[in-house]
Order: sequence, then structure tokens, then C-alpha cells
Amino acid sequence: MTLNQNKTPLFDAVKYHVRRNAVPLQIPGHKHGYGLAEYREFVGENVLRMDLNETRGIDMIWDPAAVIGEAEKLLAESFGACAAFLLINGTTSGIQAMIMSSCRPGDRIIVPRNAHKSIFNGFITSGAEPVYVQPEINDDLGIIMSVTDEGIRRAIEENPGAKAVMAINPSYYGVTPDLVKIVETAHNRDIPVLVDEAHGTHMRFHPHFPISAMAAGAEMSAASLHKTGGSLTQSSALLIGSRIIDPNYIKQVLNLTYTSSPSYILLCSLDVARKQLATKGAAILERVLEMVSWTREEINKIDGLFAPDKNYFEKSGPFSFDDTKLLVNIRNLGLTGYEVEELLAKDYNILVELADMYNILAIISMGEKKEYLEKFLWAMKDISNHAGNRKVKKIETIQFNPELVMLPRDAFFSPKRSVTLENCAGEIAGEMIMVYPPGIPLVSMGEIITSEIIEYVQMLKAEKCTLQGTTDPIVDNIMILDI
Repeated sequence: MTLNQNKTPLFDAVKYHVRRNAVPLQIPGHKHGYGLAEYREFVGENVLRMDLNETRGIDMIWDPAAVIGEAEKLLAESFGACAAFLLINGTTSGIQAMIMSSCRPGDRIIVPRNAHKSIFNGFITSGAEPVYVQPEINDDLGIIMSVTDEGIRRAIEENPGAKAVMAINPSYYGVTPDLVKIVETAHNRDIPVLVDEAHGTHMRFHPHFPISAMAAGAEMSAASLHKTGGSLTQSSALLIGSRIIDPNYIKQVLNLTYTSSPSYILLCSLDVARKQLATKGAAILERVLEMVSWTREEINKIDGLFAPDKNYFEKSGPFSFDDTKLLVNIRNLGLTGYEVEELLAKDYNILVELADMYNILAIISMGEKKEYLEKFLWAMKDISNHAGNRKVKKIETIQFNPELVMLPRDAFFSPKRSVTLENCAGEIAGEMIMVYPPGIPLVSMGEIITSEIIEYVQMLKAEKCTLQGTTDPIVDNIMILDI
């Protein structure tokens, strides 16, 4: 039976409680915001009245039987899934639940090396052993692309006991793999496919985009509705695409880390965002695609800039691309992406999503206004007109695949000590070192730190790249295992 996607059962129930204006002799302690007057004055009364405790009529997230359960059924149908879970711990919680429900301690999982830190943390919580597949590199743009089906196939053959394959659809830059082939390859060996779809929520709702995880036949995917689907920050979804997956077990895994005090403000935003995607998503995304296509054409008329589109990536190999990721290569400007990002923020009051040595990335999404893009274009033209002839030092995009000598979980619980970056060659990493964004570790817990990694980190520091994951915020010292 087809469900009515115009319904918002959870949001309706919460609105009823707001209008009801019951005497709140329960938590939260701010009591409709009267105990937090300054905040209430700024954000308004309704949002604080929506900040409810689990109470009669609004259901419980960890064991839904009423309006939350109905909202999750609507969510599942809208994404073509068998079941779905509302998440307010971000997509991170969904990714970790996928890994924990698929792998026991010591089980191997095949994963792209350009994975987000949440996946690496999933190895710690699950005790799984990662088997990394290196993605392809585009040297012209200076970015990591995606893994290939052949790379996944080879990893499966070399690790016949692997319990799961992880895929990323799309990457932070918007590049997608041939997900249909990857799913087929894994399924031929009876291996489930888990998909990090944090940046691809919208792809399900318009035919122009690369195929979504559920449409490709993946067993599970985690999608950040807050990134590209319109809901509030921290709200996401875990989607179950196969009836061989037991939703009750997934719920048990989620409840290991799920909060017992959920935010109904975030949950309602998911309910409304799902309705909008299901009923108006195609029309909204058509308008978005028209705007981004126009913007990309105008950017490509500016000296020193290049904005690739889906056709460019599909000619570059077995990849596709999410055209709402407005990637602008600035290598020929004589500026780094970090410098352009800073100029945009300080001189033009424009904030972009990501910068690296040679690119900036703007996210064009459901709530886009053409005036935003017009201001962005004007700023980029102005920056181009005033750019010097300085040559930016070329830094080769290097992928490291350090030797894993200890499971990430074991490394996490091992004793550690701090040493200077210069003196940690040959040691076992006790923490991650990663460029953020996009949050891809150069070295992770349990891996050998090589002299090549040290030299690369020093070069990144010299270029003022943002490095994270280390206890020392300036990355002068690294935590290593004290064994």
C-alpha cells in the first residue's frame, strides 16, 4: 500500500502539544524557555515549546510504536527502502551502526581509503579489521576521485572471508563510483554492501543524479538529510534496503549509542524534510540544477577558473558526479584554495564548504537563492581580476596505505605517549592525522607512521592546510603506542 507522503505525523503531534500549552512539570528544565530568557528572546517561543521530553502522544525514539514509527515508515518508502530509522546523532551514528551490525571483532571489512573519520571510528566500536582500497586520483584537479569496481573485486578475492563492503556515494567532492557494479560484485560473493551517503540524500529524488544506494541494491545506507535534504544540522537517516537485514537487531545496535533524550526539534525537521523531498523534491532540484548549470557556465568564462560537471567526470573513468557540488579549480589563479576561501570570507562575506590547495567547493542545495550565486560569481570575477602572477607550489596528491599492525580497537585501548612529529617514524599511530575537510586520515590508529607521511604532514603544515585528529592542535607532537 502506498503511503501518503503529504503527512507529517510526528510534526503534527508536536504541534498539537505546543498548542495544548500543558503545564510542564517535567524536564527540560527551561520550561518553554522561561528559564533561558535570553535564548528565548532570540530564537522565539515556538521552538522552545517544541523542545519536549518523551511524553504522552509523541512516541519514543528508541522503541517507536506511534507517530515516530509512522514517520519512519514514510521515510523508508520515500527512499525506496524496506525500513528506516530517524537519527539525531548525525550520519556518524548510522555509519557506526552499519559496521557494528555487519562485523564482529576481528571480521574484515573492505573500505575505500578516502573514508570519513566516522568510518574509522566505526572500526574501534566494532573491533572490525579494515581492508583498504585505494581510490583513483585526478591529477589535473588535484583531488581524490573514487574506488573502482575492479579495486573492490581484487580486495574481495584477496580477502574471501570479508563480511562487508563499504562504499562512498558521493565523496565530499561529489564523485561517485559505479555503485551498481560494486553491489553486483559484492553480492556475487554474498557480501553485503554498506553505503556512506552522507552527501547524497537528494540524489534519490531527481533522475539527473547518479544512482542512490537503495536503487543500486545496497543493504544499508546512512544519509545526512541535514546536508542536502533540508533538515536541521545533526539530523540524518539510516536506510535498510534488504529484507535479509533484521531491523530489530539494527535498532538494538543503534540503542547502544542513541541518546535517551532526543531532540524533537531535530526529529520534526526530518519529518518535514522527508515530506518536501517526496512531494516537491523533483521540482525543487530541477530549479537547483538550472541555477548551478548557469553558475558553472559563468565560472568557466572567468580567467584562471574551471568548474567541472558530470560529463567531465564520466569521461574520466567509471565515475559520475553530483552536479550540485560546485567544484571550482583555482590552480591557474596564482592563489591556493585556502587563500581564495579566506578572501571570500573576509572581503566578500561569502562562506564556502571546503578548500584545498587547488580547489574550493560550494554546496548548492534545496534552499538556494540565485542572488547567492550572483554574489559568488561577482566575487570570483573580482578575485580573478586582482590575482597576481604568482605560481602556486604544486603538491602532489598522495594516498598513503600504511601497514596496519594492530586493530584500530586494540590501538585505541593501548597505552600511548607523545613524541615529536620528526621522531615518530616507524612508530605505531595512537591517533589519526587527517586533512579536514574532508576528514580523510593520512594515518590512523594501529598503523605504522612512515618518514614519507611525516614529510607530507610537514609540507601540509607549511602550506597552512587544516590538520585534525591529533591531541596536539598544531600537530607538532603525535600520540604513539607505548608498547
